[in-house]
Amino acid sequence: MHTQAIEQIRNLGIMAHIDAGKTTTTERILYYSGVSSRMGEVHHGASVMDWMEQEQERGISITAASTSFQWALDDGKLHHCNLIDTPGHIDFTIEVERSLRVLDGAIAVFCAVSGVEPQSETVWRQADRYDVPRIAFINKCDRIGADPAHVAEDLRRRLNANPIVLQLPHTLEDGFNGIVDLVHFRSRVWEESSLGQSYRDIEVPEELREEGLLARGIMLEALAEVDDVIMEKYLAEVEISPADIVAALRRATLGMRAVPVLMGAALKNRGIQNLLDAVISYLPSPIDVGAVGGLDPKTGGKLARMPSEQEPLTALAFKVMTDPKVGQVTYLRVYSGVLRSTEQLLNASQDKREKLGRLVRMHASYREEVKELAAGDIGAAVGLRVTTTGDTLCDPGAPIALQQMHIPRPVASVVLEPETEHDHGRLRESLVAIAAEDPSVTVDSQGGQTVLRGMGELHLEVVVDRLAREFGVKARAGRPQVAYRETVSAIGENQYLLERAAPPTDGDAAFHSMGQYAGVRLRVEPTAGPEALRFESDLPSDFPRAFLSAIESGVVEAAKTGPIASFPMVDLKVTVLEANLHPVDSSEMAFNIAALRCFSDAALAAKPTLLEPVMELEVVVPDDHVGDVVGDLHARRGKIAGIEARHGVQVIACLVPLSKMFGYSTDLRSRTQGRATYSMQLKNYNEVPTSIKEDVVARVRGT
Repeated sequence: MHTQAIEQIRNLGIMAHIDAGKTTTTERILYYSGVSSRMGEVHHGASVMDWMEQEQERGISITAASTSFQWALDDGKLHHCNLIDTPGHIDFTIEVERSLRVLDGAIAVFCAVSGVEPQSETVWRQADRYDVPRIAFINKCDRIGADPAHVAEDLRRRLNANPIVLQLPHTLEDGFNGIVDLVHFRSRVWEESSLGQSYRDIEVPEELREEGLLARGIMLEALAEVDDVIMEKYLAEVEISPADIVAALRRATLGMRAVPVLMGAALKNRGIQNLLDAVISYLPSPIDVGAVGGLDPKTGGKLARMPSEQEPLTALAFKVMTDPKVGQVTYLRVYSGVLRSTEQLLNASQDKREKLGRLVRMHASYREEVKELAAGDIGAAVGLRVTTTGDTLCDPGAPIALQQMHIPRPVASVVLEPETEHDHGRLRESLVAIAAEDPSVTVDSQGGQTVLRGMGELHLEVVVDRLAREFGVKARAGRPQVAYRETVSAIGENQYLLERAAPPTDGDAAFHSMGQYAGVRLRVEPTAGPEALRFESDLPSDFPRAFLSAIESGVVEAAKTGPIASFPMVDLKVTVLEANLHPVDSSEMAFNIAALRCFSDAALAAKPTLLEPVMELEVVVPDDHVGDVVGDLHARRGKIAGIEARHGVQVIACLVPLSKMFGYSTDLRSRTQGRATYSMQLKNYNEVPTSIKEDVVARVRGT
């Protein structure tokens, strides 16, 4: 158990586009804070945080890894920091989503050459969704073409952020070894011989003094625009001390009015200590975040819990992992109260009781056993039986259900065929366990086949690999397929009456059977925003709730199979206009069947259409290959959104259907002699062109 007051806790994550240097930055944080005695390198497959075999082999983060460390400012007061290193690849975006759901602050890492990239925008929007304050770390300032000023402008232009630059590099590229600290107006130079552990704080070199004063003036002007205290002193021409600046930056960061920007080169061991100081100085403690809101599971009324050990226990399960040796490991954020091992808890999301076993604090794959986790803490419980991702655990005497997290829709699928009869029996069970860990994975059975759905080619490939390595199940995966969706483009109504007479009896009333009677009229229409299905009712308030739930259940079940090609239906609203009862023969089953059949015809009347996932693609390509790459993108039905010149390369922004992107990595390498790179993320779902829709339907139906 940590001994720090809750004001001295920081729960933060590191997020960025793939290959911006998140994990390398985390490795340096662990080294300089004394948690690790060595610096693990991602490119050597030896980083502490990338502990999975697949991560070490591929050189990328696949799962969000949690750890903790301590750091003190100049006053010597230790702060306890819980850190989550999140993946950068779009296929593993659920890891970022659920991490940000429980974190209080974040470090956004940007490459000093590439700037804001597609996944940078995705994680930034995810942080916006949960109102997570951020600081920006411009990494790789030692690389050729590094341009931190351009990256700061990218933050403003592409992310609609308000960056306040706090540092000025002595020099860039190979010579990067120090910065001018604009807050304290001093220089810091790192000692290469000590692996960056030692540094010298010196006066600003004369050749940088004028540029530094100008940059400091720009920093103060930007800060005055978002903080009244600084504005008053700035206008009165009163001296503004470093303590004033730090306090104002903290207020602006917590209020989401500004993003402090720092610089460094994690691989060269420079800039990390300043980054850690900024984490303590500018990112929030649980006290700064304030009360967490939830609902009373029974009444639906709003509730709140303050971040205090004296409040009733409230904790959120944000991640589940299966360990073959110990069983289920459930990651928890404790918002209020104290979580103690061996306690009886209420899972408010499922209205079930849970018995706590062991409590641990995670350090990547290593578990440190603890007796309790207090308000503000992040840890894990071993052996919970029913709790899944997004569930709330609480004091049985003070139930509360916290907000569920956003789960992205799968966009690709493969058909799995087990290699042996033994594998066949275990395949489904293993996939269910993986889907419990990763909610962005779904498993369906269609025509006797097992269909695995996920966020992309790499995501599906990793799941199949995990089946063999961790669960001992060997399965052949078919060619990746697009996860199409169906929706409606107009308003359609339908009425259906289920009326079945009771079967005849021998006149003995004791053996009388009920008939089936249920009348339903539904309206189906498109919704303005993206959502799976919105269900509403125009029925009188005294209509039996059980029958209304049965109607909703029938509609939801029917919407899983669209009328065009049996793909799930999304982005539609269904309204119950009328429902007719029989005093004896009406039942939940009757209304469920009636709603299912009524919806199918109503959806047909609402002009159904087919949707395909459209990806936002960014290709970084040398100048001499631009024409070839652009021509290929046009052939893939891509729409070029823009081409931007950067240091020696062109960056092509494009919107392209996912169906045309399978195998693109190999093709791009072939066209550019391995010199181009790309990244993509889901943009939206668009209507499939008529000619292609006919091909998709024919392929699905096997005609």
